[in-house]
Amino acid sequence: MSVSQKLKRFMSNYTETSDDHPVAELKSRYYKSTNSQVYQVVEAMLSRHELYQVTSVSAERGEISANLRSPKKAFLVATVISIRPFETAVDFNVTTETTLPTDFGYSQKIVLSLYEELDKLLPRIDRS
Repeated sequence: MSVSQKLKRFMSNYTETSDDHPVAELKSRYYKSTNSQVYQVVEAMLSRHELYQVTSVSAERGEISANLRSPKKAFLVATVISIRPFETAVDFNVTTETTLPTDFGYSQKIVLSLYEELDKLLPRIDRS
């Protein structure tokens, strides 16, 4: 990753995971489970956590939206996509509400903590 990419990532209030993300930790994660099971786990994980307030659930589209209440306000969208039977991808998109042009890595920390929790709850498929 180039210096300009690192600076751009640091000077952002937004983090999104994807298959081709330049940062290995922020690549889409795949789990060995059905789409509905992964969706239920993600929804339950966000619903039971006191930091998150689930605002929208769309099982048809595989999306769950939530607001983060503290320590900083942020908006989260979790997307669950079935790739094959028993192979499901999970992506996160977090935008922090801040008056500054950066959130000092807060949105990235949220994404990484969510992936860490999911890795404990579901069997992960390594697609390196």
